[in-house]
Amino acid sequence: QVQLVESGGGSVQAGGSLRLSCDIRGFNYGDYCMAWFRQVSGKEREGVAVLYEVGTGQYYAASVKGRFAASRDRFKNTLYLQMNSLKPEDTAMYYCAAARFCGRNVPRVDEYKYWGQGTQVTVST
Repeated sequence: QVQLVESGGGSVQAGGSLRLSCDIRGFNYGDYCMAWFRQVSGKEREGVAVLYEVGTGQYYAASVKGRFAASRDRFKNTLYLQMNSLKPEDTAMYYCAAARFCGRNVPRVDEYKYWGQGTQVTVST
């Protein structure tokens, strides 16, 4: 059974860092696009980072480029999102997601079949 379980969210002051984890169960994620999305209540879910199939590149939203870094640990079957220099506008629920195939443009929610339950990130001034 495919399961994605996020952890690592919390509250932090602006300028601080957090690392989110996504425990991946039930499939070989090296063959998948693995993404991090975020959503603020009342707004659309936004893709912030994508790791394409292993060795084929990455995507970052302009709003997080240079501050966020996605990575995967194949031994632990875990996806990470290292978030540095956090800003209040980064406050959102963060989700990891998996897709067997994905485009190389702005990630779309409808491309991703598997989703975690989300972890809240709150950045205060």
